[in-house]
Amino acid sequence: MQQTTNTVLMIRPVNFRMNEQTAVNNYFQEDLDIRNAEINAKAQEEFDAFVQKLKAVGINVIVEEDDKVNDTPDSVFPNNWVSFHANGDVAKYPMFAENRRRERRDEIFIRLEDEGFKIENIIDYTSAEHEGIFLEGTGSVILDRVHRKAYCALSPRADEDLFIEFCEDFEYSPVIFTAFQTVKEKRLPIYHTNVMMCIAQNFAVICLDSIDDKKERKSVVKHLRQDGKEIISITEKQMHHFAGNMLQLRGNDGQVYLIMSEAAHKSLTPNQVTSIEKHGPIISSSLETIETCGGGSARCMIAEVFLPKA
Repeated sequence: MQQTTNTVLMIRPVNFRMNEQTAVNNYFQEDLDIRNAEINAKAQEEFDAFVQKLKAVGINVIVEEDDKVNDTPDSVFPNNWVSFHANGDVAKYPMFAENRRRERRDEIFIRLEDEGFKIENIIDYTSAEHEGIFLEGTGSVILDRVHRKAYCALSPRADEDLFIEFCEDFEYSPVIFTAFQTVKEKRLPIYHTNVMMCIAQNFAVICLDSIDDKKERKSVVKHLRQDGKEIISITEKQMHHFAGNMLQLRGNDGQVYLIMSEAAHKSLTPNQVTSIEKHGPIISSSLETIETCGGGSARCMIAEVFLPKA
């Protein structure tokens, strides 16, 4: 079992804008004072440049165009509605914002099968939406695939019981905690675990300052250390520049890269960069529009494909 994959799915946006339905608890989002068409055009430029950078190092990027039918402003973040696993299982997740539920398109599965991947089972958790229960994919759940541990910061978008059910279905041990950020002098839950932590093969980037409960913080550190991860700690300020929203991927030659946005990269100290680059090069790309309006960054834009080949 590997922690990293060489193949990713990315959705090219056609209706990207600030999603008013997600802004209620995604405190990373801001409105830009320009027309939506201009915002979408900028987002497409950022998306295309990012994809080029990934392909240039031999990462296999499967790009699916969004369609205009469903008005899905956040479709550029597919990792919230789907995850693809090495045993051929696919998980479909319940999402907080009603307009995000329209992002789930079964033709994506057909596309992956056309690309030569094998899908055995689809495990569908989406009926939980009827009860107001959510678990937003690898936004909410950070997987250590090698050590079979799943980390989850509970929030309105990450339900504890459903997370435990996911762990039972996919045979992961749950590591549960709560992570906070300061918004107008209040400590409020961070909407997705993947903005405050990233697990790579041999290290983890994590904003420990966001885990206010000392016991929970200790527990997370203990699990990471137990599994031989070097802990690279980031500040809350760096987290707000999306320094937690990173993902390690493999190029064709087996070289691993840590993928992040330009804003995240610039926020890192020289020591942090050195610690990361010991394990492999950094690839960063400007995602300013996507980060500002979407409240998500590089990792959110990537759905890892671990499916077996047919």
